Amino acid sequence: MSYGHRPPQRPRQAVSARTYTVRRLTVLGVLLLAVYLVWSLVGSLFGSSDTTAAPDTPSTNTVINDGVTPTTLPATTTTEPPPKDRTTPTAQDPAEVLVLGDSDAGAFGTYLGDLLQQTGLATVRLEYKTSSGLARPDFFNWPEFMHQIVPAANPDIVVVTFGGNDAQGLSNPDKSWVVAHPPAAGGDDTDWKAEYGRRVGEAMDYLGAGNRTVVWVGIPNAKDPQTTARMKVQDEVVRAEVAKRKGKVVFVDTWARFSGRNGGWAEYVIDPRDQTGKDVRADDGFHLNVTGAEILALDIAEAVKNDMRKFGAAI
Repeated sequence: MSYGHRPPQRPRQAVSARTYTVRRLTVLGVLLLAVYLVWSLVGSLFGSSDTTAAPDTPSTNTVINDGVTPTTLPATTTTEPPPKDRTTPTAQDPAEVLVLGDSDAGAFGTYLGDLLQQTGLATVRLEYKTSSGLARPDFFNWPEFMHQIVPAANPDIVVVTFGGNDAQGLSNPDKSWVVAHPPAAGGDDTDWKAEYGRRVGEAMDYLGAGNRTVVWVGIPNAKDPQTTARMKVQDEVVRAEVAKRKGKVVFVDTWARFSGRNGGWAEYVIDPRDQTGKDVRADDGFHLNVTGAEILALDIAEAVKNDMRKFGAAI
C-alpha cells in the first residue's frame, strides 16, 4: 500500500534576539491596553468618587433647555454682588443688556442684539426658555433662574417679556395650586390678579435693583377672542405694576403696536423701516413672525437707547 510522498519540510529559521524582544514588548503592550480598557469600563459602571463638578451655566444666546422637558434649576448659594454703578456707555465700557423671557424673547432677541451692537455702545446677552413664564414655576422656575443669571451677568439694563404662557392657573414650584383657574374676563378673578401682580412686581423689583433699568415688553392680542380676553386681564395687571415703578421700569406697548385701527386683531401692520404694510403674525394666531419680531425689536431698541442716553450715551 502506498502512502504517497510527503513534501519536504522547510527548515525553521532561527529567531533573532531583536525580533524576540520586539514580540515580547508587543505582547506586553497589548496586555497593558487590555488592563486599561477593563479599568475604564469598571470606572464607568460604578462611577467616580468626584462629586464636585459644577452644574452647567447657560451662556450667551442660550435656549434654556428646549421648552419640552420641565426644568427646575438648582438654587444658587453665590452671594449676589451689589449692582454696579451706571456710567456713560462707551466703546471701551459698553452698556450691558440682558434679555430674558419666553419664546417671544427668542424671536426678537437676536435682531435686538444686532440693533444695539450697531451702536458700538452696548453688548447683549440673550437667555430664553420656550413655553415658560411666571405662572408655572413647577415647569421652569424663573425667579430662581434670575437669582443665578443676574449676578453672573450684572447688567445695566434688563429686557424681559413673559405672557404668552401665563394666562392660566398659577402654581407653586411643588405643583400645588395658588390659583387654580385662569384669568376670567368679566368674572371674579381678583385672586388671580393679586397673585400674578405679586409675581410680576417681585420680578421687576429684583431685576431693577440698584441702578438697573427694566424694559418690560408687553404681549400682543390674539386672533381668538377668548384668548385675547384673558391676555387683556394679564396685560392690565402688568401695566399696573409698571405704573408703581415709574423711572425704574419702562413698558413697551406690544398690544398697541400690533392692533388694528379699532384696537382689535390685525395681521398686517406698517413696518416703520419702509412704511409699507406687512404680514406680522405667525400661523398660530398669536405669535409674531420674523417680520413682526423685527418690528418689535425696533421699539425695544429705542427704549434701551433712551435709557442709555439718560446716562450720557451719544446715540
